[in-house]
Amino acid sequence: MKRGGYMGFTLIELAIIIMVFGVLAAIAVPRYKHISSDAREAACRHALSTLRSGITLWYANAAVKNGLAVWPPIDSVRTIDIVMAQSLPENPFCPESNAPDSIVAGGSKGTVIGTRGGWAYNQSTGEIWPNTSVAGENSW
Repeated sequence: MKRGGYMGFTLIELAIIIMVFGVLAAIAVPRYKHISSDAREAACRHALSTLRSGITLWYANAAVKNGLAVWPPIDSVRTIDIVMAQSLPENPFCPESNAPDSIVAGGSKGTVIGTRGGWAYNQSTGEIWPNTSVAGENSW
């Protein structure tokens, strides 16, 4: 009589596999959270750079066309095809309920203005910054 081969895994083997997956998950989850926050920061910095470039180009064009270098009014920054070719980008640190793709008039750079608006803009200086203080990003 020939003895058949064993099929399946023993309880010990399954326990070891579960422990290995647990260790891998314990290592991967914190790294993923760090990557996620880095991605939000990069998205915010990119959107801010885009806004600053559009505002600076408008300023330079005004100086060349009119001979008077002035920063664009806030309504021009809000309106598509005047300063920005597309709508304002969202601030990834601003919750949806606070209109992350809107802009508010600001005072000095880094100051959080109210609870609404993803971006704050000072028309007299041309400065624009994130209108949140989640991670100190409003001082960029």
